Amino acid sequence: MSDKARTRTGRGTPAGATARTAEAREPGALGQLASALRTPAAAAQPLFAQASKAWQRALPYLVVATFVVSLLPTTIAVLTNDYGLDGGWSGALGVAQTVPLLLAVTRPVSAWLIVLVADTVGAVLLAQADKVAGHPWPWTPMAVVGYLVLMACLGLREPIRNLVGVWLVTGAVGTLLGFFPPSDTTNTAALLFVLSGIVLALTGALRGLGDARQRIAEQESISEAERSRRTLLEERARIARELHDVVAHHMSVITVQADSAPYRLPGMPEPVQQEFAAIAASARESLGEMRRLLTVLRTPDGAGGAGGGDGGADGARAPQPGIGRLQQLVEATVRAGQPVELSLAAGAAQVAPPAVDLSAYRIVQEALANVVRHAPGAPTRVSVTVDDDEVLVLVVNGPAARDAVVEPDGPGTGHGLVGMRERVRLTGGTLDTGPLPDGGFRVAARLPLQDGDGSAGPAAAHGASDTNAANNANDTNDTNDTNEERS
Repeated sequence: MSDKARTRTGRGTPAGATARTAEAREPGALGQLASALRTPAAAAQPLFAQASKAWQRALPYLVVATFVVSLLPTTIAVLTNDYGLDGGWSGALGVAQTVPLLLAVTRPVSAWLIVLVADTVGAVLLAQADKVAGHPWPWTPMAVVGYLVLMACLGLREPIRNLVGVWLVTGAVGTLLGFFPPSDTTNTAALLFVLSGIVLALTGALRGLGDARQRIAEQESISEAERSRRTLLEERARIARELHDVVAHHMSVITVQADSAPYRLPGMPEPVQQEFAAIAASARESLGEMRRLLTVLRTPDGAGGAGGGDGGADGARAPQPGIGRLQQLVEATVRAGQPVELSLAAGAAQVAPPAVDLSAYRIVQEALANVVRHAPGAPTRVSVTVDDDEVLVLVVNGPAARDAVVEPDGPGTGHGLVGMRERVRLTGGTLDTGPLPDGGFRVAARLPLQDGDGSAGPAAAHGASDTNAANNANDTNDTNDTNEERS
């Protein structure tokens, strides 16, 4: 079996239904286009550069090219025929006022400076044209259209501070030219100032919405990473606390044996008695260090001292559960309304070392809590078998009952599986989890009976479970603690 657990979207939910739901939620072409509009582009990055489809990424170029192709000949013709401007100047102004719009897709500020200078020069030249009377000035209709296209590109790319500056400069240039108007002309400076402000406000608001959504997505990603990290740290802290329970037991035995050796073995030479006394002193010192570490781990703020309180002391004295208590755990789950069957190999609790014994119990505990939460009413089978080399823990549940209310997946979904994987990894075993074709779920753990390459396996396996060991006093509280750990 694979060491990696297969990812799932929810207990009791068929994979096909999940895929259909995701497909139904996928936005259409208009939704994708709106999303591309709201996605801000980085510096020197084209508009829609982060769009998923090639045609969406090419759309800004096509739109701007369409305006350029339309405005260029129209500008030249209007300046020559309607305003009476020289043909050479008309062609130069037409190119200067329209072609830079292509640059607006990637560098809108540079394009704006070029177009503003071209429009200003055009206004000065048109003030001396033969047929300017009776026509709009200082901005021609073609210049207004091109300028608004440029404002849209700016609004989708630049921050609010730059947009306000562009708008004020536009108004200032129009006001300055308005002091020297040709006779019998229609002043369009105010018109462009108002229209450009509207376009900048709309596109800037759209970009602001995209920026806000991007920040929210980043914060959610950071929060999820922090949540996963916190879960892992809590799991390892629980592993360390339960490791203390095992080590403290053996160290206490060593201390008692070393202290009582002179009384159990009379006539022992003085050097041997001193050696046993040194062993007892070292064991007591190690035991004290381990208990101080336990106090630090049990304190919420990580501070040492007596902050652990009586509850911590009671938890340290409480025995750790194991395979022998699975029957009580299953009975407590059945009393809660969950149909569970248990198949327990005879002698499994006796042959399993303490690390595997505790890890098997915790894995079954977490799996049953997940069934209660994600597939209430689902028939569940728990099986614990033993061979020469390993303990196999198998928990399989069917789909949730038809009338059951399934708790929706919250931000903590999957943290129980993290604890299972951490336990199994540190014991040197393997874990396989994943949904079943009928909508159920399967948890299979193989825990080796041997320590493997070191003592980390059994020690660490004593760890990844509930925060308060005192809850081990009854099985119903065990299940409730695991539910809290998953949420």
